[in-house]
Amino acid sequence: MFPAISRIGLPMKMTLLALFAAATLMTARADPLPGGQAAAHVLNRIAFGPAPGDLERVTRSGVRAYIDSQLEPEAIALPAALGARLAALEAPNRSAGKTLGEFEQARRNARDEAPAALAQRRARVARIARDTAEARLLRAIYSPRQLEEVMLDFWFNHFNVAASKGNVQALVASYERDAIRPWVFGSFRQLLGATAKHPAMLYYLDNYLSAGPAPAGARGRPRGLNENYARELMELHTLGVDGGYTQRDVTELARMLTGWTYDQRALIAGDQGFRFDSRRHDQGAKTWLGRAVPAQGQAEGEMALDVLAVHPATARHLSYKLAQYFVQDEPPPALVGRMARTWQASDGDIRAVLRVLFASDEFMAPASVGAKFKTPYQYVVSAARASAAPLGDIGPLLSAMTQLGMPLYGCQTPDGYNNTEAAWMNPHALTRRIVFATALGAGRLPLGAGAQPVPLEAASSVAPAPLDPQVLEATLGAAVSARTRDMVAASPIALRAAMLLGGPDFMQR
Repeated sequence: MFPAISRIGLPMKMTLLALFAAATLMTARADPLPGGQAAAHVLNRIAFGPAPGDLERVTRSGVRAYIDSQLEPEAIALPAALGARLAALEAPNRSAGKTLGEFEQARRNARDEAPAALAQRRARVARIARDTAEARLLRAIYSPRQLEEVMLDFWFNHFNVAASKGNVQALVASYERDAIRPWVFGSFRQLLGATAKHPAMLYYLDNYLSAGPAPAGARGRPRGLNENYARELMELHTLGVDGGYTQRDVTELARMLTGWTYDQRALIAGDQGFRFDSRRHDQGAKTWLGRAVPAQGQAEGEMALDVLAVHPATARHLSYKLAQYFVQDEPPPALVGRMARTWQASDGDIRAVLRVLFASDEFMAPASVGAKFKTPYQYVVSAARASAAPLGDIGPLLSAMTQLGMPLYGCQTPDGYNNTEAAWMNPHALTRRIVFATALGAGRLPLGAGAQPVPLEAASSVAPAPLDPQVLEATLGAAVSARTRDMVAASPIALRAAMLLGGPDFMQR
């Protein structure tokens, strides 16, 4: 979707890579952040970077007022054009059952392997995937509720499911909409329960198959315990790998969660999602995390989620991950400790923990400015926001993410994508980003093609044009260092936008 590396001139690549290398040697700023720099820093952390006009608005209102407003997204109206564009998409606006039904019908029709049936199946699956991805990207790029979209990215990645696994492809839109988005600022216990019971998670980690021993004389398929979800629930979703549990605790929790499943026919026929099947539940007594667990059916799993949501190890693990995402790859221990104490005192109130994080000196410290390296998702979305390029076709952006190693909904493992510099900064990745920056800066990404019937900002069918480097530099504001400004000004005008988007300042946040 964007030019091959060989088409990018060697001087251009060397200049940008040299610029990046020089920037990594710069020491952290020691002075308090002035207004413009503070606004740029906040927009790069609690938003996906500035769009045109954002820096002026945040500077005028003040960063604290902006943070407070972002923590209450319900009071921020979505632009009418964005709402209309989202409403025109099918998969994100349908129930999980209806989308899964269409997915399964296409699969059945293709069993005879007739070319027409196979083509129809591929087209239906592709449309479901494209609609789901388009809804995510449209919100991330154009929604004024930026922190909500940033937190959606964080929590989806934390509770990752891979769309490539079977029915998850059809369920992921509902999973994001129904199990993640409503709780990104709310109760962690509710978020934990919503993900645990959604068919996408039940299918992805196989808990829908997990069952206790069959009673003597029972007929039907053999039953068996599956520990996948129980293990990830403790290791990834709550306590952390050093959370103090044992392999026996994993097995006992898996037994407690037997019978947590869904019926695919009922889901397709009447949108009946999670159900507890007492016939599949292990009715024996258990001992988990040092406590006796009598046989109580579904209540055993609910009790486990109650305990895990507010456990001290969970408070530390999640506070560390949030601080790592928003502050530094190695977050200050004192900040993590304050956040963890707030977690426990508030029974896992995510908004309360974020308030402590964003009010901290560590969050606004000069040493934190530019200390995070953007993931491919953050990089591509922030480039689309800064460029204000017309977006009729999301295909080039999805292609860019894939080529940068981070396909949307494509992480195969339950631990999600890493968000540290070590995971993403290497010469090959930098060159790929420069290719993307050059294509976007020169107006060679076909973002205006294939526009939806309802245009966004009445411009989704407009062909891309070369970016104006002066407008782009003004949009980025204090996030562009004096060193970068000087190098951009000394370069040919046709390369300046690409240098801004492919330089080190923009790759960091």
